[in-house]
Amino acid sequence: MTKPLTAHGTLYIVPTPIGNLEDITLRALRILKEVDLIAAEDTRHTRNLLTHFGITTPLISYYREKEAERSEEIILRLQEGKNIALVSDAGTPAISDPGAVVVRQIHDLGLTVVPLPGASALTTALSGSGVTSEGFLFLGFLPAKSGQRRKALAAVAACEYPVVFYESPHRIDTFLADALEILGERQAFWARELTKNFEDLQSGTLSDLLAKSNEGRNRGEFVVVICPGRKEEVKGQTLEELILWYRDNSDLSLKDVSRQLASDLGISRSQIYQQALTLWNR
Repeated sequence: MTKPLTAHGTLYIVPTPIGNLEDITLRALRILKEVDLIAAEDTRHTRNLLTHFGITTPLISYYREKEAERSEEIILRLQEGKNIALVSDAGTPAISDPGAVVVRQIHDLGLTVVPLPGASALTTALSGSGVTSEGFLFLGFLPAKSGQRRKALAAVAACEYPVVFYESPHRIDTFLADALEILGERQAFWARELTKNFEDLQSGTLSDLLAKSNEGRNRGEFVVVICPGRKEEVKGQTLEELILWYRDNSDLSLKDVSRQLASDLGISRSQIYQQALTLWNR
């Protein structure tokens, strides 16, 4: 591999297969062979991948609990002129996986980062979902604690785009139950065991998917796409009528309603909030 003209090395962000090993790119294999070092989320997992392709590049661990410490070591080696590949257990590093910390620090120091395209559960699931939208919101894994998870779901209740989540097999039931309660019945999709022998793509309502998740033991991580709810026409002529409509027909908080009406009407948010306070619990 030709070293950059600068004295420092390069950090390559290398996606690895999310299941099927044939999905690795020729460029990714070349980089993994030619770099001086591979920083891996789990060295045991990555060593199996490297052995399969006959790659003997040295490994160091780079997992979330050690990000700060390992970032310092990676930067030091880059400054010494070493080229390093960053990989996660599956898919693209730094997207719901470790990596963003060291990448941010490398940018701040003016060192070189080269991201490679490749496998991603997010884009793979979306391409197979049949969901039609000009955009989407990706939130990755929500908090494991129910209260925090429900709060995060409530925050996207009014989102006009499909919202995409990652979820583990042992939490998919509670996640879907919370989503149904907080967001109401909606069209949804899940992709499980992507690119593997038991790949499973399911479309339906949130109720449908919740019922399927309860049918048996769930294996493999999920990508869940939840479509926007039906947008009802806001009814009301006066500010008071509009506030009361939102109170009775939406899941928005008092603060969110004030923000929405301020944007729609061009009125001070604080003025709306003060009037809403007197009506909200009436």
